[in-house]
Amino acid sequence: MSLIQTTTTILICWVIFIIAWERIFPYRKGLPFFRDGFWVDLVWYTIIQSYVLKIVIFDYIISPVQHHFDWSGFQFFKSWSIAEQVLFFVVTHDLYIYLFHRLQHASKLLWRTHEAHHSGKEIDFLAGSRSHSVEIIINQTIEFAPIVILGADPAVVPIKAMLDAMFGMFIHANINVKFGKLKYFLNSPELHLWHHANYREVFHKNFSTKFSVWDYLFGTVYDPGRKPGDDRDNWGLYYDYPKDYFLQHAFSVKRFDEKKLLKYKWFKAYYALRPNLLAASKKIFGSKKSATIVNMHQPDDRPSTLIVADTDETVISYNYNQKN
Repeated sequence: MSLIQTTTTILICWVIFIIAWERIFPYRKGLPFFRDGFWVDLVWYTIIQSYVLKIVIFDYIISPVQHHFDWSGFQFFKSWSIAEQVLFFVVTHDLYIYLFHRLQHASKLLWRTHEAHHSGKEIDFLAGSRSHSVEIIINQTIEFAPIVILGADPAVVPIKAMLDAMFGMFIHANINVKFGKLKYFLNSPELHLWHHANYREVFHKNFSTKFSVWDYLFGTVYDPGRKPGDDRDNWGLYYDYPKDYFLQHAFSVKRFDEKKLLKYKWFKAYYALRPNLLAASKKIFGSKKSATIVNMHQPDDRPSTLIVADTDETVISYNYNQKN
């Protein structure tokens, strides 16, 4: 069995394990498996976007840089074991992700590339895959370019990619798990699910991906010892966000109101396409439930701790003055 086959098999087993864990010990009880946005996250983000961006990053960014410059003097990892290389790149890239993640939450421009990741109201193992394509290109280029260019063993790429996927699924999983003292070092749903809650207290908190120690070291941890709540308004964004993959990308460039765009026939037809396809598939497979377009109404009763930006601003920001 090749390394790619091995890592793929491990990932498949991990997905099955995480799904079972979510069903048996849920963090939020009653969340459906086929929750809102499930198919967008699976088909568009996990399968299509991942496949396309892999080609873009490795074939059109990293490969040209590798072959157009002489890197022979920068082959630092030739004498290292594969385990040492993996450990080095896992730790250093995780620190980078922590720092860049903080910057995305502090910058109005970079927030546009990250808000999609926070748009889900029902967080589960698949929710972590919802990331803007620009965010993926930036992060994965910085992640894998040093591995390829600086002479690391080729096996490091699939191994690290597997660990990234496993940790990404785990920290977003709807799992009620307590890490005890281990939470001061390793990240878990106990801390990261709070980061996806719709409260201003956590917008600038819990940025870590694999190692929660970064949050503790830099003073950005938020661990109140309770859960955010089960109401939809307790999760995701406080403002309306498109449900469609392409509209989510368009929204990052130009803000728009989907309800107002429904006056255009072409948009109305496109907007109803996915719900109609789901309704047809459910009818074919004998489901009694029909697919409906999600109501875009903005809830009036928001949690008291939310900061609502001025609707006249073109960029919405969570930045606020918080008392420590």
